[in-house]
Amino acid sequence: MHRLAALIRFLLRALRFEVHATARRRPVRPDVVLYEAFAGSGALCNPEAIFREILRSPDLGHLRHVWVLDRTGNHRALRREFRRDRRVRFVTRDGFAYWWALATSGWLVNNATFPAQFSKRPGQVYLNTWHGTPLKAMGYDMPDGARESANTLRNFLQADYLLSQNEFMTESMYRRAYRLAGLYRGLVIEEGYPRVDRQRLDAAGLLRARGLLSARGLAVGRRRIVLFAPTWRGGAFNDPTDDIDRLVATVTGLQARLGDEYVVLLKTHQILERFVGSRPDLARILVPTTIPTNVVLGVADTLVTDFSSIFFDFLATGRRILFHAPDRDDYGATRGLAFGVDELPGPMCDTLDDLARGVTDPDGSPWLRGAVRDEWQARLTTQGGTDSSRRIVDVVFRGRLGTHRVRTLADGDRVSVLLHVGNLASNGITSSALNLLKALPADRFDVSIAYTRTRSRQQVSNAALVPPTVRQILRDGGMNGSKVHQLRRRLQARLGAVDVHLDDPRQRRLWDDEWTRVFGDARFDRVIDFSGYSVLWATLLLHSPEAPRAVWMHNDLVAELGRVVNGRRPLARSLPQIFGTLRHYDALAAVSPVLAQINERSLPKGALGGARILAVPNLVDAERVLRLGAARPFENETLDAPADGVENGDPDAAREPEPEWVEALQRHDGTRWFVTVGRYTREKNHERLLRAFARVHAEHPEARLAIIGHGPLRESLGELIRELGLTGAAHLTGPLSNPFSVMSRSACFVLSSDYEGQPMVLLEAALLGLPIVSTGFASVRDALPRPTIRVTPLDVDGLYTGMTAYFDGGVAPSTLDAEAYNRQALARFLSTNRLSVAAPREASTVAA
Repeated sequence: MHRLAALIRFLLRALRFEVHATARRRPVRPDVVLYEAFAGSGALCNPEAIFREILRSPDLGHLRHVWVLDRTGNHRALRREFRRDRRVRFVTRDGFAYWWALATSGWLVNNATFPAQFSKRPGQVYLNTWHGTPLKAMGYDMPDGARESANTLRNFLQADYLLSQNEFMTESMYRRAYRLAGLYRGLVIEEGYPRVDRQRLDAAGLLRARGLLSARGLAVGRRRIVLFAPTWRGGAFNDPTDDIDRLVATVTGLQARLGDEYVVLLKTHQILERFVGSRPDLARILVPTTIPTNVVLGVADTLVTDFSSIFFDFLATGRRILFHAPDRDDYGATRGLAFGVDELPGPMCDTLDDLARGVTDPDGSPWLRGAVRDEWQARLTTQGGTDSSRRIVDVVFRGRLGTHRVRTLADGDRVSVLLHVGNLASNGITSSALNLLKALPADRFDVSIAYTRTRSRQQVSNAALVPPTVRQILRDGGMNGSKVHQLRRRLQARLGAVDVHLDDPRQRRLWDDEWTRVFGDARFDRVIDFSGYSVLWATLLLHSPEAPRAVWMHNDLVAELGRVVNGRRPLARSLPQIFGTLRHYDALAAVSPVLAQINERSLPKGALGGARILAVPNLVDAERVLRLGAARPFENETLDAPADGVENGDPDAAREPEPEWVEALQRHDGTRWFVTVGRYTREKNHERLLRAFARVHAEHPEARLAIIGHGPLRESLGELIRELGLTGAAHLTGPLSNPFSVMSRSACFVLSSDYEGQPMVLLEAALLGLPIVSTGFASVRDALPRPTIRVTPLDVDGLYTGMTAYFDGGVAPSTLDAEAYNRQALARFLSTNRLSVAAPREASTVAA
């Protein structure tokens, strides 16, 4: 039965995908407006106010309206209101009709976000109204903000218009929190919120609003209304029982203190509304979603809130606002707050007695902070009338910019750079990317990185190391388009038709659409595939709006073709497809001169299109290496291993908090420790290292070996250690988030690889002043600016000889002038990408 249900769900998803793909091939209908509020919670908020303004506008009578509603069944009154209006229809969110309407409607209005599959089509106009001026941290300012706000950022970048309630919202949310400055190409309409128009009620409107509340079973009568409207603060979206119980206790406790002259009503956050409908204890206090929030604000005498942006709307009434947030310290530490308690337009009431006092104190009491509230009202509410709805409809639907407050988010003359950085796994590419991002001057470059979202804790950990000035854009979800076209795309690529994404108009549309889905209308002055290992990204970046594009090579790519992992060659299919994209890039870079020569010589004929591969070495983060090197081994060790040097972190691997070899490393009992860092894979050839070390240990019993890393060969390497009698002398440490603390306490660094690009770990070992012994893979002589590495033949004898030479004093400590090295490396990066001087936006079409 479960299998049948799963099959049915799969078929429905596939059918929905095909419906969406088919709809996207149909013409866009310029006479249809689609509205969505809070993922289909109803005709609410700013979209509803705009909808009603259009309905009463004779010159827009030709428009047809589609409302998106969820499956809760709470929309009978709305459907009844418009059942005879042929201009208005409803679709169920995530149903077939929804995806058809989303793909074909000429106008799109949303106060939150469309799903990850959404990609705006040519001919569509998208207005994102959002749903409040934020008091709490938003966007990139939230913990793990890049991931949490990924879909919101996607929607903003696709929007033609963003609605702003006030200048503070424009600056704090759009420009700073979501990092839209310099990237967003649409217009910000700063004309206030249309929904606020609905709370300015005349006498008849007040009577109607009270009648609506009474009709829903709320005993308002002639009593003064206190509205308690907190934001969501729970930790579990699927089981918010504790949060609901707390809200009910607050309402009932305050009601008991105020008496019959007042009625305390509860307006919950959208997240809670689907959980509260069946609670009988809420029937007399809960404001239903069918009554617009701003209508309730229009009749409320006092607003009580915590961190909800609803108080920005209520400012327009000039009435008293009270803040109640007993857990504000914990909440502020988690989400962050835009204002201090002393700055708010009302008192912070810690207890229910304080709240009761705030409700009953006479007007003019200094404790109520009326003067501050008036200043906030003057600064943050729309002046000059009650017709925000009309002014916004003027701009969006009539194209009348006129004297309306419309802004761009331009950001001076900084050059915008996009880098694809792989999937932020703990490896050398990620380490190199993080070092580069830290070095790029933020005053000259507006830098964005792009990567595909995964569930990996490595990705989360490494994303946290990205400098806060760098914008993170996450690709989430899959490509749109027919499954048939997707299958054809994959088959053609495997058969060698690598240019099909450019030559076939249908395939080109798939990729152009995917660019829009991920990046919206964003434009970049430079586009760089810094990873060089992803077919999808190597292809997708070629569909960016015209800009010079560069691709990086971190290794001997032909040698990588033969790399075996768990008996398979994971790159055997993808790398030939990547080779087919190289000639379409304007600049090709390898991380060392020798590596550039190797790839020029070994790549298939014609792959480079006659271009030369430039040598651009990686940068190193000396401050971090030295700081972490000074830490005690396993101090603050976590399972979230961030990237350092060669691939070494596997945060999903189990590990003892502090194994016995750590104590032995720190005893200084006459032992001499060799250390290496690298994945437990064949090309790192740890087997050769262990066999060489066995001979060294036989002659020098004080010798020890730590192999830091993770990978598929861990078990076989452990067996080899036992076979060679090295138990207690050679240690597979597993992944470490801070390998530098172990490296700095070791005597000599050793590398046994068959091939490498420019191993970051050798730069890091030199920063720590370690003697270095390495096999003579092709690019080793480019690894350091000065030839201080003891290079050995690629066999056991050679590596044994090099390690023995350390005991004889024949391997000198390596050094690295990090400042001079990084200065030269950054200069090469900038010159390769024509970034040595600031380039104006219009120059972005000039080939590199």
